[in-house]
Amino acid sequence: MSDIQNIKKLRSLTGAGFKDCSSALEESSGKIDKAIEILRIKGISKASKKMLRNANEGLIAISGDSDRYSIIELNCETDFVAKNEDFINFSKELSELNNSIKSDKDKLIKLKMKNDISGEKITIGRIKTIESKSKKIFKYHHSVIKDNLSKLGVIVSIKTESDDEKVDIFGKQLSMHIAASNPLSIEAKDIDEQIIKKEEELISQELKNLGKPEDIIKKISIGKINKFKEENSLLNQYWVMEPKKKVKEIIQELNIPNLKVEDFIRLKIGD
Repeated sequence: MSDIQNIKKLRSLTGAGFKDCSSALEESSGKIDKAIEILRIKGISKASKKMLRNANEGLIAISGDSDRYSIIELNCETDFVAKNEDFINFSKELSELNNSIKSDKDKLIKLKMKNDISGEKITIGRIKTIESKSKKIFKYHHSVIKDNLSKLGVIVSIKTESDDEKVDIFGKQLSMHIAASNPLSIEAKDIDEQIIKKEEELISQELKNLGKPEDIIKKISIGKINKFKEENSLLNQYWVMEPKKKVKEIIQELNIPNLKVEDFIRLKIGD
């Protein structure tokens, strides 16, 4: 990627100006993730750690049925390859195989494929299977390329004994909410400690650069971290279909005993 392309990408991720992005990239020796941290510490960007994955081209594929769904991320070098019919057929086949072996990556890479795309640099990214006969599982595709292939896919499971139609409507809407809001976990307490630690470091450094005394930094940091946890935990997020209410309030209003969001995964190419 050229210097100009890196600057454009950094601007799109952070909203920072051309000169600030150029300076941050120079300071970080061209590393996008480090440049984002530099901009955050300087108070120029609000980008968080969850944005710091390498961008790739490729497809997200979901296969399965009501008892089990599997999702797989397939990365390639160009968007042209991602939309090629050979790659699409390869992705569909691999997605079905992935579901059959419940996302066992070691087994998956050893399987023989009917659709051969030798010569292309293809990598298997994140994969996951969600299954249970005691849960309802819902899927959602955004930016669909073809059939069960897209640029963004979501699987979410809801534990319930109810057959009420409200559960199905809620499940479909919840998968759309997850696609739009990108939560890190179901509850705040379950957010990865490494993400929290990194966020704390960035907040502290940013406040120090603003000249805040240590005791004030501690107080402000607690508030900012609590807000970060609220905004990034599914049950505490504001419902995209009704933004004045939180997801947990929508669940309460359904009035369905023992209904619980049990698991989810959201995969997006470039995330």
